[in-house]
Amino acid sequence: MTPSARIQATLELLESIEATPRPADAITSAYFRARRYIGSKDRADISTRLYAVLRHWARLGWWLEKQQAAQPPRARLLGWLALGEEMPLKAIGELCSGGKYAPAPLNDGERDFLRKMQGATIEHPDMPDDIKAECPADCAGALRKKFGKNFLREMRAMLAPATLDLRVNPLKSTREDMLAELEKLGLKAEACKLSPWGIRVFERANLSALPMLKNGCVEIQDEGSQMVATVVDARPGERVMDFCAGAGGKTLAIAATMKNKGRIIACDVMEGRLKRSVERFRRAGVYNVETRVLKSERDPWIKKHKGGFDRVLCDAPCSGTGTWRRNPDARWRPLGPGLEKLLHTQAEILDSAARLVKAGGFLIYSTCSLLPSENEEQIEKFLAAHPDFTREDCGLDGAAYLSLTPAKHNTDGFFAAALKRQATSDKGSAKGKSKAAATEG
Repeated sequence: MTPSARIQATLELLESIEATPRPADAITSAYFRARRYIGSKDRADISTRLYAVLRHWARLGWWLEKQQAAQPPRARLLGWLALGEEMPLKAIGELCSGGKYAPAPLNDGERDFLRKMQGATIEHPDMPDDIKAECPADCAGALRKKFGKNFLREMRAMLAPATLDLRVNPLKSTREDMLAELEKLGLKAEACKLSPWGIRVFERANLSALPMLKNGCVEIQDEGSQMVATVVDARPGERVMDFCAGAGGKTLAIAATMKNKGRIIACDVMEGRLKRSVERFRRAGVYNVETRVLKSERDPWIKKHKGGFDRVLCDAPCSGTGTWRRNPDARWRPLGPGLEKLLHTQAEILDSAARLVKAGGFLIYSTCSLLPSENEEQIEKFLAAHPDFTREDCGLDGAAYLSLTPAKHNTDGFFAAALKRQATSDKGSAKGKSKAAATEG
């Protein structure tokens, strides 16, 4: 492809992302699948520029507003060429020639704002911190309160591209062997610092060609997500429920810690995602997992099996604020339910899933959110309503919660809490017993 054609492809993707209620990565994958003629180097160039624009969306918008210019995707892309890639106006004009496979020529308004941007940088001293941090206004207050003086540092860490982490499947291999195999393939990698199964790869490989992915020896999984399995801490022979299993990533990690001994029920309300998980289980050599589609978090099946599980994981649907470095478009185009609805759903899931936990068993709650309302505050409300559960410390260095952030841990943002259900003999009063019984209903 010519340089102009790559710019035009980037523009087409930006316009499609703005117009289509689907995640940017899904739109990009579909775009390239429909255009097999685009080579790997061209795809890499287009993707790099596309995600650079998405990661600088608010700052580019600020510049365009300063120049009193309209803000369609084309204007932001042109702004990125001038501010981010420091292209001279003449070079941008040559790329936008209007020729075959090239963007349309610059109009007078575009030439005007590009001329004013010449020699400037993407950040300006007058920019508010929220703009510098690419932080949406509806999240800024809560995140400022959470991070305090470290707000800008934490948010800047969310602007970097996400790491590429693999989780070794101990049912099939060891981390040492997989590191050796990656070295043979010429890929620079090292053991993750937190996860006992994690490997961080420092080069963007053609993942579909990696033999260890094809044979189930590793799975692609952020180190933070892997750490949720350490909080679950499932043991061989136990009965475990993955209440919101999705495509089965955490289910696989849990099955490995159980050494294929015991039983895991992987549940979700989305049948398609569960069906896709079955192939992953087979490839990983996992055979102690049963999938079950739930009609809702209040499915009658739950009541029939109450008190039947040693551990129940609720990896709840959430805002996904912890994954912004991986999904930068999600900051500005939330595609799922709003926060208030999510908070209600999370509380319902916790309340319903609690019924499945046997006396002495554990309820584990996790999200990929950084918002306290979805994390610590949700747990505090649950414990106030369920006196038969107590919180167990499960964070790093004895902290109450597992709370991971990109700035501190170089992972996606993850939260997890471990709650233990007390045995009947541990409860103090008949009044407490009656309250616990009422929550079971």
